[in-house]
Amino acid sequence: MRNPTESGSATATASFTLHPDFAVGEVHPHLFGSFVEHMGRCVYTGIYEPGHPTADEDGLRTDVLELIRELGVTLVRYPGGNFVSGYRWEDGVGPAEERPRRLEQAWRAVETNQFGLSEFMNFTRKTGVDPMMAVNLGTRGVEEARQLVEYSNHPGGTELSELRRTHGDDKPFDIRLWCLGNEMDGPWQIGHKTAEEYGRLAAETAKAMRLVDPDLRLVACGSSHSGMPTFGHWEETVLGHTWEYVDYISCHAYYQEFDGDVDSFLASAVNMEHFIESVVAGSDHVAAKLQSSKKLMISFDEWNVWYQSRQPDEKPEPWSVAPRLIEDNYTVTDAVVVGSLLIALLRHCDRVTAACLAQLVNVIAPIMTEPGGPAWRQSSFYPFADAAKHGRGRVLRVEPTSSTHETAKYGEVDLLHATAVQGEDGTTTVFAVNRSTTDELELAVDVRNLGDVRVLEHRVLADADRHASNTLAEPDRVRPTTREGSAVAEGRLTAVLPPLSWNVLRLGG
Repeated sequence: MRNPTESGSATATASFTLHPDFAVGEVHPHLFGSFVEHMGRCVYTGIYEPGHPTADEDGLRTDVLELIRELGVTLVRYPGGNFVSGYRWEDGVGPAEERPRRLEQAWRAVETNQFGLSEFMNFTRKTGVDPMMAVNLGTRGVEEARQLVEYSNHPGGTELSELRRTHGDDKPFDIRLWCLGNEMDGPWQIGHKTAEEYGRLAAETAKAMRLVDPDLRLVACGSSHSGMPTFGHWEETVLGHTWEYVDYISCHAYYQEFDGDVDSFLASAVNMEHFIESVVAGSDHVAAKLQSSKKLMISFDEWNVWYQSRQPDEKPEPWSVAPRLIEDNYTVTDAVVVGSLLIALLRHCDRVTAACLAQLVNVIAPIMTEPGGPAWRQSSFYPFADAAKHGRGRVLRVEPTSSTHETAKYGEVDLLHATAVQGEDGTTTVFAVNRSTTDELELAVDVRNLGDVRVLEHRVLADADRHASNTLAEPDRVRPTTREGSAVAEGRLTAVLPPLSWNVLRLGG
């Protein structure tokens, strides 16, 4: 490995070999999920705005629905997030004019409940996504979760299923994937619990929900982030109680650039991959203790770039409806980090089988809207859309030899972060990030074992101004471009990756 000099005079290089016999696993479609929470303007003036020029008969913004389909989202987690730990699901069903307005304490806003369960399920049908429902295990518990499953999934003939039918939803919603609460390890959470308290409650809730519908897939709350003081112990304790009842343990992680330390920020996936591998090790340890052959999956159901350091400066009017809250404006640098985090998830697709970019619209989101006005793509929209479109299939193992550089937070880090996905159509897509802010990266890939392939496309997201972003005034300032010159000759792919860039190299016959 060579370490480029600060002047950029050395040539940065990276190489790896692709072979179809060496694979990580198949990508589950739910790896490309997102998240809709009743927070800020994600719902109101985000996906739902009756009276907007593009609103359909149900108040959904069709300009936003079109962008969601383009983004390629497959799964949406709802209704939170911190919001769910104080939420009464009954408030969001039935005639809209009869629904109560409530003080929403997680984000100190007023919740009108004009958008609820039926509206959300209608949204999933119109966008073609699968629902992922979270239940309140903060202020509520077993009975309310059991009732929600009956209302949602039972065909008819009981009080709650017939209530759903009188509300206009004759057929059951058939929600398969459920989260047993949200971030219950966090002191900020309404109804925060110890690992013992939560583990027992989650186990009993899971049992009751499955008595109503045996075919549910359930997610137990893991640590809110890997820096929590209870990390590790929390997972072991919770899984000790819930092991036989759950299918997933959750992970949450957010990243941001601190004090201009762009090199550490661009290496954020180092932390994400370590987090995943630690949770896998912990869950496999529980399996060994219980002498179980079960392999627990990970639901990484909150992840993104989020500048939490800016949040104290936000002072929305308390108890207002849909205030502007954490509407981060994403740069090219942020988009490259999002791409790198997607690479990390794909590289662990054998154990990460659900993941949700948090959130979908306006709130730290790839899609932005203006009330009564347009919707547009943030810079982070593009790497997610690329991965969702071309990241379906079988992930091949990528073990690069790469030039490196030193980071303050993670030590010596490869400049190349990459993975490759072999699609069912015979194409192979290499996703690659160049973490250097100054040097081009010369990439060489041995592709002899892929057969007779050529470069179909090399898409790049990069910019001379790493702080460039898309805004209401300039919604198309940042866009991917096609890069010429990448080629395959004698079984060797060669390409040059620009500094600080997200790259999609598609290979086929």
